[in-house]
Amino acid sequence: MTSAEVLADAFGRVPDLVRGAVRGLDAEELSVRPGGSANSIAWLIWHLTRVEDTHLAEVFGHEQVWLADGFADRWDLALDPGDTGYGHSADQVDAVRVASAQQLLDYFDAVHRLARSLVADVGEQDLHRVVDERWDPPVTLLVRLVSVLDDAVQHAGQAAYARGIVLAGRRRPPTRSG
Repeated sequence: MTSAEVLADAFGRVPDLVRGAVRGLDAEELSVRPGGSANSIAWLIWHLTRVEDTHLAEVFGHEQVWLADGFADRWDLALDPGDTGYGHSADQVDAVRVASAQQLLDYFDAVHRLARSLVADVGEQDLHRVVDERWDPPVTLLVRLVSVLDDAVQHAGQAAYARGIVLAGRRRPPTRSG
């Protein structure tokens, strides 16, 4: 198996993680912030998708799906259209709201389709191309793609954990006071 094939396989595993995190949840549940301050499922899935979208656009030289396909306009978030969620304040996390899980999946699926297509066309020699010289050592395409995958898997895992908290809240019997 080549490095590109391993990357394609890894990218191919992310959709199941994302779908599992949002399946059967309504807009309110997707916006719950566990403990009152953790990131919501909606924010986590939006953020991992924005990171994948922006990083792939940069290294492959194309426009972000968020902008090119009109997702930024349709979502109409109270955020800069170029925002990815990095360093968000509590108010900015709260600004990422969705009408449904499908809204999250539509954007994720569009980015994922492009990611799979781009990664499928990568040759072994392409993986050694330097894509970011701001770091020492400079970042290659392979390192950037692994970084994107790592971010996506971690955030999808966080969303799955938050889902468990949300679902536990569904089953919790009401407490009696006094």
